[in-house]
Amino acid sequence: MTTKFLQTITLLGASVTAGLMAGLFAAFAYAVMPGLGRTDDLTFISAMQRINVAILNGWFMICFLGALALTITTLLLHLGSARSALPWIIAALVFYIAMLVITAAINVPLNDQLAAAGEHIANPGAVREQFESRWVTWNIVRAVVSTAAFAALAYALVVHGQATATDTEASALAAPAPQQHPAGHAALAPQQYPAEQAARPSWMYPADQVGNGENRSLPAVTDGR
Repeated sequence: MTTKFLQTITLLGASVTAGLMAGLFAAFAYAVMPGLGRTDDLTFISAMQRINVAILNGWFMICFLGALALTITTLLLHLGSARSALPWIIAALVFYIAMLVITAAINVPLNDQLAAAGEHIANPGAVREQFESRWVTWNIVRAVVSTAAFAALAYALVVHGQATATDTEASALAAPAPQQHPAGHAALAPQQYPAEQAARPSWMYPADQVGNGENRSLPAVTDGR
């Protein structure tokens, strides 16, 4: 596989996985948390506890860590060549790392506190108050930065595609053109016509001799006497 192909595959994979993560956090911001916000305290706490357990599965980890790994990989592949997309890949990596920091420093500790409260809570209102507002606010922030990472990768993919197309056109223009006859026709293969002409008797085609600029007289015709 060529470097250009690996650059395209890793950049596409990073874009897809980063987009899936941005969509997940955005869905929590505009659908899941507003819906749970309309429930009572015990329902809210119980639902979030179960969501936080269920989300730790293979598909989530593939997207969550895969986006980071693929972004770093495509960044390394673009260091040697195709640097037009490099600034956007770097920006995407910065945004995605910011999302990871927010998740690890704020959202995960809040999830752990909620899990530690258990199922039988004496004062569910206080537990919810300590969790909900801060978790929702920082989830919106990480939804924004992860969306910015996805947008940067998507634009890097566009720039990479344009650069690839330009390189292909330049290679096609640099290829040697086939040799043309002065009259606009393709030149005959070397010695094709002269060899063919030499293989036939000169007296059979006097017109060719005239056309070649040769001034030879036709053989004399006798009457047999």
